[in-house]
Amino acid sequence: MSGVFGRLAPYIQDFIYANHWEDLREIQKEACQVVWDTDDNLLLSSGTASGKTEAAFLPVLTELYHRPSRSVGVLYISPLKALINDQFKRLDQLLQESGLPVCKWHGDASRAEKDRLVKHPQGILQITPESLESLLIRKRGACYSLFHDLRFVIIDEVHYFMRDVRGVQVLSLLERMQRLSGNVPRRIGLSATLGDIEVAKRWLNAGTPRLCSAPRGETGQQKIRLLVERFEKSSQEAGASLAEEGEASHYEYLYRMTLDKKTIVFANSREEIELVMAHLRQLALKYHTPDVYRVHHGNVSAALREHAEDEMKASEEKLVTGATVTLELGIDIGSLDQVVQIGAPATVSSFAQRLGRCGRRGQIPQLLFTFVDQVHATAADTLGAVNWEFLRIAAIVQLYTKKKWIEPLTPGAHPYSLLYHQTMSTLLSAGEISPRRLAEEVLSLAAFRQVSEEDYRLLLRHLLSIGHLERMEDSDGLIIGRAGEKVVNDYHFLAVFQVPEYYLVKEYNGNEGVSVGAAIGTVDKIYPPRTRFALAGLTWETVEVNAKAKVIFVKRVPGVSTVDWNVDFEGELHTVLVQTMRRVLAEDEAYPYLSASCRERLQEIRSVARNSGILSHRVIQLSENKFAVFPWVGTRQLYTLHFLLLQHGLKSRLLWRTCVHLEITVRSGFSHAREYIEAVIDEILASQPDLFSLPLPDKVQIEHKYNEFIPPELLRKEFILDFLDFDGLQEGMAVPR
Repeated sequence: MSGVFGRLAPYIQDFIYANHWEDLREIQKEACQVVWDTDDNLLLSSGTASGKTEAAFLPVLTELYHRPSRSVGVLYISPLKALINDQFKRLDQLLQESGLPVCKWHGDASRAEKDRLVKHPQGILQITPESLESLLIRKRGACYSLFHDLRFVIIDEVHYFMRDVRGVQVLSLLERMQRLSGNVPRRIGLSATLGDIEVAKRWLNAGTPRLCSAPRGETGQQKIRLLVERFEKSSQEAGASLAEEGEASHYEYLYRMTLDKKTIVFANSREEIELVMAHLRQLALKYHTPDVYRVHHGNVSAALREHAEDEMKASEEKLVTGATVTLELGIDIGSLDQVVQIGAPATVSSFAQRLGRCGRRGQIPQLLFTFVDQVHATAADTLGAVNWEFLRIAAIVQLYTKKKWIEPLTPGAHPYSLLYHQTMSTLLSAGEISPRRLAEEVLSLAAFRQVSEEDYRLLLRHLLSIGHLERMEDSDGLIIGRAGEKVVNDYHFLAVFQVPEYYLVKEYNGNEGVSVGAAIGTVDKIYPPRTRFALAGLTWETVEVNAKAKVIFVKRVPGVSTVDWNVDFEGELHTVLVQTMRRVLAEDEAYPYLSASCRERLQEIRSVARNSGILSHRVIQLSENKFAVFPWVGTRQLYTLHFLLLQHGLKSRLLWRTCVHLEITVRSGFSHAREYIEAVIDEILASQPDLFSLPLPDKVQIEHKYNEFIPPELLRKEFILDFLDFDGLQEGMAVPR
């Protein structure tokens, strides 16, 4: 054992001996040295199942053993209740030996346990951002006793928080907690997928005076078993049922490849994973094999998700679980034989997370990509034969396996929706506060440091005008107005992410009337009586609808059905990924992980790309008056070019959200149109445009939960400053072809 071992608390040493550890992992040794020998914050970024949780807790528990805390000693923040419930199971023995109580604080946790903690603050508190928000609002007076000697805040899945407004909420809550308690605890961030460590370090440090150390642990080459397989569905089949020809072959292949293998099948939408798992279940019925198929996504009930997690971990059956992003995070489901990915994952980060699910306990990660290839090869459509999703698969695999590159996360500097939320939360906690004091409280939070006082005054005046704030006549202080009370008194106010209106789906059990059965999950629309739809991998038929209570009562029926949710895919591509797609097209390498069919298809696509001119020209002609612009930049930069072209009189359109090119239609008879478009692009790239003068749509915005309460001029400003990227456009288009 290493020298670090001798410095661990005696009960931790006993735990290590009892569990037959041969030595501590490198990342655990380095984490111990940072915690014990510096005053730094700590960022631990390494692969799934690499020992990050132990790396955080071994030195932290040792510190608390030698210097017990006079309040809660460790605050553990997780994005999911399921992670809170799961994360400490493997540390149960260690935590019991520590003598420190562990309290869960979320909506499903025991009230008695919470009350006990408030009366006797000690040990480890596990919490979600929403529950911490509630704690700071409703138990503001107790926060001093709870946190005045808090030593460590452990933030799990840092990359998950950094990518959206929940991360802004977490940082704001930690700063508010520091002010209430008069104490600045050290922060420890955990993540398996971080693209830019320096950005993550700055994020973790926000609102603290500390430096941040980021040991990376072992970085040796990892073996991966990888295969990409395709199934062809020609354009002539467009009117056929989904279960025919290419689709049917795809389902048969998935059935064979997952038979007697413990597997997670990932897809990018709930609709797709429901359909795939329903077909696998039907094939099992046809071939008389066990029903080992489960479904795990955000609209499946918590009870069914937790049951699937427990089964995956403990069952001797080789279960096959279909999932979306819900199983990307570090819920322990034991060892897997493989992961299957249908289509291209949204990002390289998502690919890394999913690959990491099967790289546990010394296994060689095994990942199978499958996709159904809709071929549109017509003379009228020059680029119809190019399957961009297939190219994205190859580019993602190349970037991660060759370079270990992951998208850098760049949190926005003008999160006005969160500014509204934290303003209302601060007022709800304080009761009444002067405008100046409110501005000092909110704008001094690290997340809002780039928001000007002028913008904040504009927001406050707007909130007064719509009744979300009121001014007290006698003191000139601000309180929450009647319209604002409707927002803050809603249970969903604690969550800063958008929560669609859902209808609860319950199983029908009664003979006379409807008897309450088990909850199956939720859907976002009413399916009338006798309508069939899919949920949790099964087919249901509506028996009765209680529209007022928002409950749909159903009975299970045989067969395969579909379901749809009113949620658009909001993925975006990074410039590095798009330029790697271009390199995949330009080179001749036959990637060893591609099946023979995929290699043949890639050669066909490469031939189309070269013959079309998209690799050698920025602008190509598609038809008499239609042109395509290929700048080979990411989604944000492509949108920037789109609006700049519009400003110069050229109307372009993006054919879909993750498109890599723009399409421009000019008037008939426009001679030298391609040369003109090229000249306009050159002029744009040589300029220093004022993005605030762009002809943006009236309601342009980055979608956030509370945008309806934000002045339109601030939403426009956020879109320009936090989404558009002219510098990135210039830099991306300057890369040599």
